[in-house]
Order: sequence, then structure tokens, then C-alpha cells
Amino acid sequence: MITGPLADRMRPESFAHVYGDAKLFSENGIFSRMIKTGHIPNMIFYGPSGTGKTTSANILAKASGKTLYKLNATSAGISDIKDIIAQTNSFLGSDGILLYLDEIQYFNKKQQQSLLEFIEDGRITLIASTTENPYFYVYPAIISRSAVFEFKPIEVSELEKAVLHAKEYWENETGRKIEIEAEALRSIALSAAGDARRAINLFENVASLAGEKVTFDDIKVFLPEVMGMSGFDKAGDGHYDLVSALQKSIRGSDPDAAIFYLAKLLAGGDLISACRRLQVIASEDIGLAYPQGAILTRACVESAKELGLPEAAVPLAHATVALATAPKSNASYMAYHAAAADVAAGKGAVPPRALQNVHFDGVNSEEKGQNYKYPHDYPNHYVKQQYLPNDLAGACYYRFGENKNEQAAKAYWERIKGVLPENMKK
Repeated sequence: MITGPLADRMRPESFAHVYGDAKLFSENGIFSRMIKTGHIPNMIFYGPSGTGKTTSANILAKASGKTLYKLNATSAGISDIKDIIAQTNSFLGSDGILLYLDEIQYFNKKQQQSLLEFIEDGRITLIASTTENPYFYVYPAIISRSAVFEFKPIEVSELEKAVLHAKEYWENETGRKIEIEAEALRSIALSAAGDARRAINLFENVASLAGEKVTFDDIKVFLPEVMGMSGFDKAGDGHYDLVSALQKSIRGSDPDAAIFYLAKLLAGGDLISACRRLQVIASEDIGLAYPQGAILTRACVESAKELGLPEAAVPLAHATVALATAPKSNASYMAYHAAAADVAAGKGAVPPRALQNVHFDGVNSEEKGQNYKYPHDYPNHYVKQQYLPNDLAGACYYRFGENKNEQAAKAYWERIKGVLPENMKK
């Protein structure tokens, strides 16, 4: 008797049938090269469901020759970790242990820390997966000892390949032959929103009830809402084109075009993308020229989420027109990217001593005292001192935009600090 979802039954044992990012999964991808060289490092996989994280961990674990243990952080605890650690000194752990820890974001700091000693000395090789940004949820010491890989939503063309492979597997398993219309295949791939598991299981559900052919009408029965949206593709290029057009129309101060693209997104049922993009636009493109825009947009987004569609369109239209007709500035956005470039280049590793969290100077310390000047003790709550690291002293990332708000801030700067630094002048 066949049990379990098709996506689990046909889980690949090699990367030949793992679909998605070629940089990860292809014959010359990073994971295949790890297997060829025999070097399996500690890794953190992050990305949405159904993108190959668990499958990749299983394949790499098998290739490593290590004893595999699996934990899900939603239900596991310290006792489970201790049980696995105890095996590192046993026969089972003689060749090393590979621990696959799913949903690592649900482990607290103490639970994550308990693994560090064994990761460092190599007794445990950790592959952790998460649907969240690991830099927010994973203990930094674990990140510093791991290679981090992003698993992106799978492209529609790759999902179509996955469904065709599932069709072949299903036919061999059931002894039945079945056709699938091109339109039906495309519809399954589109509706899966980048999730291979979802696409394969949808195919199984439809194939199990269909006759000799899977048709577009068969798919519509299972996904009436998605398929009723005039071919709206939440995972394909058309969707990203709409989101891009919305932002560029607001950036270009065209409220008519902006409201049109908002309507297109909402007609496709994509409330979340509209909410997320409007919040990005409020700070990236309007920014300090109209700081209240971010507050207004946030309020409209929260209202939209509470209302749900179709009423959510009302507050989102409010935010869209307000942003499209507001003055524009990308000064803070550009400042961040300029600073991020220096961070990526390894500059500014150590803040000035005056800014450090210094509470005690040891007897052998060559420099005594922090020498921090508290600005509130000085006229206008300002005193000149160095804030950037020594190798970046004098660097300028932010330049005042040519709008009322930022020019007012510039005037205030000049008033309390005297002459504006040469590198901040337009």
C-alpha cells in the first residue's frame, strides 16, 4: 500500500533530481563539489519551504559517511542535544556525527550554544535550516563557524521539470499512464509559488482523481482562487514586473500608474507583496523628504492586513497615492549602501575607544580612561569628537537631499556645528 505524500516518497538521493538554483544543485554546483572533495562544512540553509533544504541535507549527510541525526527545533530540547552529544564518544560517532537541525530559529541561545564545543572540535558537523533570516535568529558564534546558503523560490521552468519527474515516478509506482496538458503543467508550476513539494503533491492529488489526462479544468477544481486570476503568477517574472512597476511609478511621482499597478497586484490576491513593497518605497524613495510617509504607510499596511481583501485596497490606495505625490529623497538609502560597501571591504573593524563599552582599565592597559564627551553637557547638545573608526575618519556617506526637510536639517547642522564639512557640501 502506498503511503505518505508523493513528494516524500520520491525524495531524491542525488542532486540530479533536485530542482532549483544551478549554483547549488547542478553537476558543477557547490554541493556536488563538496561531495566530490569529501569536504562537508558546517552549514546553514535558509529560504522558504519546498526549496530543497531538507533534501540537500539528506544527500550531503549520506555522502559524508557520518552518522546522521535529525532534530526539529520546534519539538526538540536540551535533552535531545545531550543524547546526540553522548554518541560522539561511542562507536556510532567514531566517524563523526552529522546533525541536521530543522527550524533552528526555534532554539534559544542556550540551546544553540550547547552545540558550539562539538562543532568547533569537529565531533559534530551541523547542517541547520531555517525559513527566517539566520543573521537575526541564529547565534552569531554558530554563523561564524558555518557556510550560509540561501535557497530561493524555485523558478516556474524548474517546477515544470519537477512535476514531469513526479509524473514519471507516479506512473512507475501505480502502473498507470497519464498525460498532462501543457496548460495544466504550467498551472501547477505557477500555483506552487516556488515550492516544489507543493507542486508535486498537487500533481498527485489531481492525477489520482483524473482519467487518462490531467487537464487545466482538473487543476482549477483544486485551486479555484489562484486559477481564477487571469493567469496571475506569484512566482514568475510577471509578478516581479508588477512589483517593480509599482515602485518605479511611485518613484517617478505618477499616482495614476502607481494605483493601476497596485490594483493589478491586489486583483491577483497578492496583498503581502503590495504591503511589503510600499513599506520599502516609503523609506527608499521618499525617505527624509517626507519622514511621516513611513509612519503613514505602516499604519495603512497594518490596517490592510487587519481588513483583508477586498477592503484592504482602501488603505493601500491611500498609502500609494500619498507616496506617489510626496517629495522624494534616496539620500539615507544611498548613505547606507556607501557604508555597507566599506563594511564589506573589511574597514572600520574597531570603533573609537571613546565609543566603546569600557568600564574598567586593567593594570596593564596602556591607555587609561574612555574620554567620551557627553554631547548633552555642551551648548546645543553638540561637541566635536570622532565617531567613525580611525581608518574611516572623515568619510562621508550621507549627503543632504534638495528638499525642504533635509535642507532644514542642513541649516540646523550648520548652525550648531559651524561651517559644514567640505565633503558634505553639494
